[in-house]
Amino acid sequence: MEKLKIEKLSLPVEGMTCASCVARVEKTIAKFDGIKSVNVNLATEKASFEYDPNLVDLNKLAESIEDAGYKLDLSALDKKATSDNVSELKVDSYLKELQHDLIFALVLTIPILLLNMGIMWNGFFLKNFLDTDQINKILLILTTPVVFIPGKRFYKIFWTNLKHFTADMNSLVAVGTGAAFIFSLIITLFPEWLGHAHNQYHVYYDTTAVIITLILLGRWLENRAKSKTGTAIKKLIELQPKTAIVKENNQEVEKKIDDLKSGDIVIIKPGGKIPADGELISGLSSVNEAMITGESLPVEKIIGSKVIGGTINTTGSFEYQITKIGKNSVLGQIIKLVEEAQGSKAPIQNLADKVAAVFVPVVVLIAIITFIVWLFLAPGNFSLALMNFVAVLIIACPCALGLATPTALIVGMGKGAQNGILFKDGQSLEILNQSGLMIFDKTGTITNGILAVNNIYSYNISEEEFLSLLASVETKSEHPIAKAIIDYANSKNINIKTITEFEVKPGKGLQARYGNDIILVGNENFMTENYIDLNFLLSEIKSNSVSNSSIVFLAVNNDAKGYITINDSIKSNSAKVISEIKSNSIEPILLSGDNFSVAKSVSEKIGILRFEAEVLPENKSNIVKKFQKEGKKVVMVGDGINDAPALAQSDIGIAIGTGTDVAIESANVVLMNGDLEGIVKSLKLSKQTIRVIKQNLFWAFIYNVIGIPLAALGLLNPMFAALAMSFSSVSVVSNSLRLKNMKI
Repeated sequence: MEKLKIEKLSLPVEGMTCASCVARVEKTIAKFDGIKSVNVNLATEKASFEYDPNLVDLNKLAESIEDAGYKLDLSALDKKATSDNVSELKVDSYLKELQHDLIFALVLTIPILLLNMGIMWNGFFLKNFLDTDQINKILLILTTPVVFIPGKRFYKIFWTNLKHFTADMNSLVAVGTGAAFIFSLIITLFPEWLGHAHNQYHVYYDTTAVIITLILLGRWLENRAKSKTGTAIKKLIELQPKTAIVKENNQEVEKKIDDLKSGDIVIIKPGGKIPADGELISGLSSVNEAMITGESLPVEKIIGSKVIGGTINTTGSFEYQITKIGKNSVLGQIIKLVEEAQGSKAPIQNLADKVAAVFVPVVVLIAIITFIVWLFLAPGNFSLALMNFVAVLIIACPCALGLATPTALIVGMGKGAQNGILFKDGQSLEILNQSGLMIFDKTGTITNGILAVNNIYSYNISEEEFLSLLASVETKSEHPIAKAIIDYANSKNINIKTITEFEVKPGKGLQARYGNDIILVGNENFMTENYIDLNFLLSEIKSNSVSNSSIVFLAVNNDAKGYITINDSIKSNSAKVISEIKSNSIEPILLSGDNFSVAKSVSEKIGILRFEAEVLPENKSNIVKKFQKEGKKVVMVGDGINDAPALAQSDIGIAIGTGTDVAIESANVVLMNGDLEGIVKSLKLSKQTIRVIKQNLFWAFIYNVIGIPLAALGLLNPMFAALAMSFSSVSVVSNSLRLKNMKI
């Protein structure tokens, strides 16, 4: 059976204004066969989904979404520019359109408001020249353009919704303002239809115009604020220079970034931006990588060093060869990761989604009940019933509800990216805030991961021969301990022998053949399994008080020939970070493949009470499972390479390192600069972002919880309802923007 080819897309969706819109677009996309993992984000105005290209026709999908009243923008697929550039142009265009409509509505609304209020005042100067009927007709002439030009957006979507028997905030605005306008029009042109004289009913042209203007004002302010939430992505994209100087046939040629390719030799001068990932082939310098890793100090670069696109050269000059460009580069991966993360949802948003699914129909029902009850309570006072009906519809618009979570996630994750902390999704941000247990891998996480030979003891063999056999076997291994041994042997000019029949025993050691001799290299357990007598060596180790070291034994033809100890220094800030983690009520646990004494020594020095020693790589994920079965939210912190299974198994995997492909795939959070302080920063960011989301949800709900009963009881003017509704959206976005100034 042919394996399904699943691709992931993130495309702009136009026309969404509230949480109900999001739910409808998600439902429309999800009903297609071959679609899975649909996620629509109101704040970014994007739909992200996984799909099988063999089963899904994107054009038909776009048609279906358009039929539902929205527009899926497929143009981003055909353009060389990133989807963000396309989205940015759309946002700018939409903001200008909103501003134009707002100014148009405002210019007409001010005289409408003055005239409508003047009718109720006996001393109004126009009453000396015009009667009430004539003033009403002037109001009709002024209000009609407001309804059908800037206000047409509400009625157009309302009509589309009506055809599909659905409703959203546009429906509420359209019904509310439309009812007030039509009632006023009938009073003005056909008063006999109501069986009354012209002056027995008050017109509500001001209500119609003011509500449309205020909602346009709120939407303009909201979208202007929303445009600021995505600045982190824009800044990341702007990191790359527009051109680069490339060496071709010993000539310096200036090329556009889009024309660069792998293998090109790029010349970087002092102060220049590095256009793409690569490796130094000549020169030396220091590079400021703060914009990618959050590391404040420049990083020294020599021949063979890797450089990252988007970083800035300081004083030296160098040439480097491009290895990765575009989406495959570190910067490209970061942008993609942050985009996907910002488009995701946190579990806390489920409450808002559930409410949004039934919110608008319930509000319409409440508004109708309000209208009927007021007709019954105040017989003949149709105007009062109508105004209360309109007030309920307007105050209930669920704009803020749809923005509460995504705006905070966008700003929070953007803040993290600027500090070298990459969250893979919104769920990670929330679960990290709930974690109670944090497991740390030792090597490269708690320690520097730079191993060095500490002590050598040879038995019945010369030290030179011992090192020669040991280093010869280790040349076949890629383990960090092997590198330390080989480096040490090279520094002593030790002869390397030709080894055959090499075999790795994961987590234990190595077995090889040299001529007719069988050589075993590994830890105590490996030697014991092969019946090697270590008693003499172990007593030697005990008498020398060897601790905080990895001990590697060598045996030839089942005879122990000695041991070598390897040291790995503890990171300077490990103890401080562990202390801060404990202050957050999170229990730290150390996981190590080293022997008991090494694990115990490191744990004691950094303040960790619980540790697991001699853990094989394949057993790390089992330890994570063990703690998860105890009902704990487990965070695993590792280097993202040999810890990949454990990182994937944990509730939240944090990869300490340089953002390698494996780290990004297996971890939920990637700390680009490898600094443990990033864990504390990510915890702070998680707590602050979730706090802001909860505040946003509170304000989004409180407006409706308080406003709807007030409107239903006749205590809220529709114009004040429109102002409150608009303010709720702006306040939610503004509250989210506070995260940009938060210190982590």
